[in-house]
Amino acid sequence: MILQPLKIRKDKTHYIVEKEETGEFFEMPEICIEAIKKINNRESLATIEEQLIENYKEEEVDLLDFLQQLIDLGLVKEVDGKEIITYTKDQSTTGFTSISPTFAALLFNRLTIPLFIILIIANFGIFAFYTDLLPTYTDIFIFDSMVFNILTYMMLSLILIILHEFGHILAIRSFDLPANVQIGNRLFLVVAETDLTAAWKLPSKQRNRLFLGGMFIDQLILITVLIVKLSVSIDHFVINGILSLVVLDIFVKTIYQCCFYMKTDLYYLFENITGCYNLMENGKNHLAKWVPFIKVDNTTTIFEEEEKIVKLYGVFSFIGVLLTMCLFIIYFIPQTIYLMVNTLPHLMNPSGNPYFWDALVIVAQFVLIISLLIYSIRKKRKSASA
Repeated sequence: MILQPLKIRKDKTHYIVEKEETGEFFEMPEICIEAIKKINNRESLATIEEQLIENYKEEEVDLLDFLQQLIDLGLVKEVDGKEIITYTKDQSTTGFTSISPTFAALLFNRLTIPLFIILIIANFGIFAFYTDLLPTYTDIFIFDSMVFNILTYMMLSLILIILHEFGHILAIRSFDLPANVQIGNRLFLVVAETDLTAAWKLPSKQRNRLFLGGMFIDQLILITVLIVKLSVSIDHFVINGILSLVVLDIFVKTIYQCCFYMKTDLYYLFENITGCYNLMENGKNHLAKWVPFIKVDNTTTIFEEEEKIVKLYGVFSFIGVLLTMCLFIIYFIPQTIYLMVNTLPHLMNPSGNPYFWDALVIVAQFVLIISLLIYSIRKKRKSASA
């Protein structure tokens, strides 16, 4: 048996195996790594299994099953002189290589994480001493026109999302590694996601900087806006409203980052610090022991030393659900009620009144969102039952 070209790196508790041809990464325990090394040394399979049984007496050794897993993962090149043809897609990222690592390192270096912690403490300190700066649900309503308010918030939120993702991109480019940006979703929210797959080439400690890159930019923007609001007297309602909207957006997104069940930046940071990966999948498998309707994910395995961390993740996930409920109660639901109360009555106005069309657009938008949500839920249930 001949394996594909592989790179093996020691991680926190296990090893990271990279398939050089495609840029795919796999986590494996020490016993698997020893088996791979012996296969590469052309030792007989019978000898390898005997040595593994002798060296790992507490482990259940099934070499044939492991070899089949290697074949399924596309890590085997040849068996008994016959080439194994795999159809795996090249997953290596190539984007944003035009950004100079030297330039990126100006903002992202060994001082980034200490500075990030200082920014977090400073921002919370400002909110604690100047409670009037805390965002309220009405901060989104700058204009009388609800359509203008929605469009303003969408544009501003989009700009802040781009800056957030640019933080991740700069962080990974500071190590001269590529990155790609993809579109994903969290609950009913459409989000941008920076593909940090190449980060597995780095030691665990250096990966922390990449996961915090976006939040670092967020907190940098937030403290800048807070200082401006504290030090400059702004009378123009639009400028003041936009600054308050920036505070609201980043404040909500910072709380959202603590919602681990949505695989946020802090979720990946927690995974990286603990060395326990696939936490969400393992957490669901753990809950499936008591909750019968949760489907077991057979593609991941909980290692014995990871059980306590998986349980801790369950606690953080529960806290995240509570935080999400708080966001709905304090911000999202009041915003929706305020929007409807100040919109629906205008449907009684004549069609020549601009507020009639303002109300009509808002109602149409809500109908569209609810329709898409129902469609998404039905499609998900249909695919799950297939």
